[in-house]
Amino acid sequence: MTGVQLESVCKFYGDFRATEDVNLTIANGEFLVLLGPSGCGKTTTLRMVAGFVEPTRGSIRIGNVDVTHLPPWKRSTGLVFQSYALFPHLTVHQNVAFGLEMRKVPKSEISEKVMTALQMVRLDHLGERYPRQLSGGQQQRVALARALAFRPDVLLLDEPLSNLDAKLRHEVRVEIRNLQQRLGITTVMVTHDQEEALTMADRLVVMNEGRIQQVGSQRDLYDRPQSQFVASFVGRSSFLNGRAGGARFVTAGGLPVVIDSRLEGEAVIALRPERITLANAPLADTPNNLPGEVEFVSYMGNLIDVHVRLNQHDHVIAQIVNRDDTNVPAVKDRVFVSWAPSSSVFAK
Repeated sequence: MTGVQLESVCKFYGDFRATEDVNLTIANGEFLVLLGPSGCGKTTTLRMVAGFVEPTRGSIRIGNVDVTHLPPWKRSTGLVFQSYALFPHLTVHQNVAFGLEMRKVPKSEISEKVMTALQMVRLDHLGERYPRQLSGGQQQRVALARALAFRPDVLLLDEPLSNLDAKLRHEVRVEIRNLQQRLGITTVMVTHDQEEALTMADRLVVMNEGRIQQVGSQRDLYDRPQSQFVASFVGRSSFLNGRAGGARFVTAGGLPVVIDSRLEGEAVIALRPERITLANAPLADTPNNLPGEVEFVSYMGNLIDVHVRLNQHDHVIAQIVNRDDTNVPAVKDRVFVSWAPSSSVFAK
């Protein structure tokens, strides 16, 4: 197995810049997730690594080999498409064998390699079935087996779980992560689903408008976002606009907030909903205690979001755990919200 390096990679379509100056080093055996909204450049980046899109500028290396201008079949990459791209007229065994045949693997070795790949995804007993006879999760695993059959150096996953229902998506992502760790294969996955990214990745790359916004671990991006975009896309945040001066921050609505940083000038702070405490009265020995009115209550099963209007300009969301003894406020109730100074993360 081996790593991947992208240096100043750009892809332009006329005046449209799909990606610009993408610099990224993916370690050997790492599971890296490209995360971002539709049109941010993440799939273009993945397809440039795969060889289906040629960069306008820059270089791509897999291990010690410059593959920038090599066609897909000359790269040691296995790609799982979003739609699985299985051949409906071929059996499971034949689908997995197809990539091996295209790579001129000797016929005497193909059956053994196919069986090994199907055993990896626990489908060796379904080799004679056709794709139409399989569930969505099984089809996804066949596509994964096909990508792994020739033992590529790099596995590329293009939103592989988007066509599955929520329960199956959770099960299959655990299977993919376990398989990746067992094989130790360098893996790059594209997704717009932050839960998938947070639960599967060793590192995340957040992209927007063709550029990398931030690279880091889940904790890096969640607790230390470097921009308002990252704070809003990875997890959820309430944003307070205002002006900082020393250890004080005054919101756009004139509310004083104690912060754990010393900055000067216009700024935006991000507050994670689970870091905000909700109470019926001010909490003692808590620097930030602000009164407000409940605007909306969102029931999400194990969690409850309480939207609180502090004034005309300032709004926050507090998240509480749904327990038997949870006191859930109603719309128009007067409440107090509080948070520690260290919970105010500067997002701009």
